[in-house]
Amino acid sequence: MKIAVINGSPKLKNGTSSFLLQKIEPMISSENEIFHYNINKNPLTAQQYRELCSMDTLLFAFPLYIDAIPSHLFRMLAALEDYMKTERQSPIYVYAILNNGFYEGRQNHIAISILQNWCLRTGLQFGRGIGLGAGEMMNFIEKVPLGHGPQKNLGNALRQLADSINSRSTGEVMYISPNFPRFAWKFNGTHFFWNATAKTNGLKKRDILKRL
Repeated sequence: MKIAVINGSPKLKNGTSSFLLQKIEPMISSENEIFHYNINKNPLTAQQYRELCSMDTLLFAFPLYIDAIPSHLFRMLAALEDYMKTERQSPIYVYAILNNGFYEGRQNHIAISILQNWCLRTGLQFGRGIGLGAGEMMNFIEKVPLGHGPQKNLGNALRQLADSINSRSTGEVMYISPNFPRFAWKFNGTHFFWNATAKTNGLKKRDILKRL
């Protein structure tokens, strides 16, 4: 089986989407061929679009942008839809891993629905997806073994998704949050991420709280 792994994050490196793909790939059967596509720098070529039409499975990973799909990925999906109408030869299954900066994974449900509707319009089979909350937290806990501690829910969800990919089966969308108290996530995010990022960009805490 040929599987296309598509990183839809705009980040060139150290992105949560890349982190999640690195975690799930070892769970995908070695009998499959995996092909990687990044759309964060240059648009795909016509040849690459044709390659995607010859795949058995498409696995997308991308961050939530304003409750929806990032614009550069949306443009790619629109272009791929046109190629699928003339180039696709066999059924293609679609799987997805979404992440957002909110604590609740359920926040991804609109973007998941958009992708499901795109599959219906394009004639592809949506297999299954994961909606992960507190995505920015993943890079801070990357040394924690998958399936343990704050990564317990993520490990279980990735395993289930990998099983669905390996068997080309469908299943319910899994919305998960890290195994970490929400108040602690909020405190750490405010003091060690948002305030620190503001300081790096020459801003102070009061600048974050300003109203336009």
